[in-house]
This record gives sequence, C-alpha cells and structure tokens, in this order.
Amino acid sequence: MSAITPNFSRRAALAVAGGIAITLATGGISYGQTVRTIKIATSAESKPLAWGAIGVEPQGYEPDLLRAINAKLPQYKFEMEGVSDIAQETGLATGKYDIAVGGYYKSPERAKQFFIPESPMGASLMKIYSKKGSGIKEMKDLVGKRIVPTTAGGGTYKFIMNWQKENPQYKLDVTASSAGIPYPNRLDEVQNGKFDALVLPSNLGEQTVIEEKKLDIVASDPVFSNNTYMLIHRSDENKVLADDLNKVLKELKDDGTIEKLSQKWFGEDIVKYMK
Repeated sequence: MSAITPNFSRRAALAVAGGIAITLATGGISYGQTVRTIKIATSAESKPLAWGAIGVEPQGYEPDLLRAINAKLPQYKFEMEGVSDIAQETGLATGKYDIAVGGYYKSPERAKQFFIPESPMGASLMKIYSKKGSGIKEMKDLVGKRIVPTTAGGGTYKFIMNWQKENPQYKLDVTASSAGIPYPNRLDEVQNGKFDALVLPSNLGEQTVIEEKKLDIVASDPVFSNNTYMLIHRSDENKVLADDLNKVLKELKDDGTIEKLSQKWFGEDIVKYMK
C-alpha cells in the first residue's frame, strides 16, 4: 500500500497540473506566461468617439471597442488614457504609448511610421452641416456658399481639395486655417449666419451639440466615407500585437459587435460604410 500511494499521488498531481495548463491555454494564456500591459492613448474631447481627460476612465465608441478587443485577448491588459491629439501621435512615436486611437485615417506616411492593422476600427462619415431650409445636401450645393475654414493639412481639407480636383466644374470657396477653434463654436457660426456650412466627419459628436444647444442645423447624408484605424508603435514586440489586433477586429466586425457599438454611440450603422 505504501509503495503504491506515492506513485498515485505523483500521477494525480501531474494530472491536476496538466488540467490547469490546459485551462490557462484555453483562456488564451499559457502556464507561466505573464500578461503584458498595453498603454493606449484615446481622444480626450471627441464625444461620442472618445472622451475622458487624464485621470478619468475613457468613454465612447473607441474605448468600448477596445474593451471588447481586450476581452478576446487576455494575454494583454489594456490601460487607456485620454490625451490631446498632438500628445497622442507624439507619445506613440516615442513609445510612451503602444496604441493611439482617434478616428485616424490610413496614409502612406503613417504606414511607414506605425503598424496599422488591415482591419479598420470604424468609418468616418463626412457630412455637411447647414441651417434647416438652406437646400444644401451635397458638395455641389456649396458653390457660392461661405464654408467654415478647415484645418490646413487635415482630413477634411484634403477631402475638399480632392473633390474640387475631381469636379472642376464646381468652384468652391475654401480657406484653410490653423487648428484650435472647437467644432461646437464652428456650429455656432453656422447658426448665427457667419458661415453657410461646415464640412466635418460626423463621429465627433456634432449631433449631440446640435441637440443640447437646440441649434437649427441639420446634417446631410454622408458625402464621403473613409475607414478609421488604430495606430501602433513600431517595435519588434508590437508586431505580434498588431497581428492579434487585426484578427480580433475582423472577428468583431463579422459577429456584429462593431455594428452594435456604432448604433449605441452614433445612432447609425457605420459598418455598411467600411470599405
């Protein structure tokens, strides 16, 4: 009896240890593997896309999507922090942050500097904001109208310039400005008649501002859509992270999670606009 018990105990212990290892591996973490903390910079003042300053838990569409991603990747622990747009890209370039999200478009310059998953996070829908009854519904309706100046070099400015090149028969009066004037103030300028229209992506919370301020402003149907992506600091260990994120983003699009979150935060399905 005494000769059998030790062997039985060893076999039982190995079986238990094996079961634990299998359980951990099934959950996405192998036995002995540490969980890697991923620092993420989110927008601080772009409700409903994302908002929440330093010390405040980020809220909005992108933070919710990041939480859904993290639930599928237990080998990582996501830590989000809301920061300004300038601080996001600077922090990402220096490695302070592993990921930055903020409705970013993909560009050749960004693709060289950062890892960008093939699967998008969402879609940015460009719309025209004008007063009710203005008759402005599409880009050609802006001929002869006073358009709110757009940020020089920004996505909206590039879109308008590209549209102008493709439609030279419609001459638009477009001016560029330095960044710094919040879009709620720009909506006020349309409301008070200083400008006739504002062209801007609709995922920054314009509709919330319109409703809260009771502005007499309406949004057009999308005049342009562009995929939005997360940017990842380029390093050897983040190559694996980028591959993991790409896979999970596709899964969340296919299983309806992204559509559900877009309905929650934007009140519309953006998936149908994702290219």
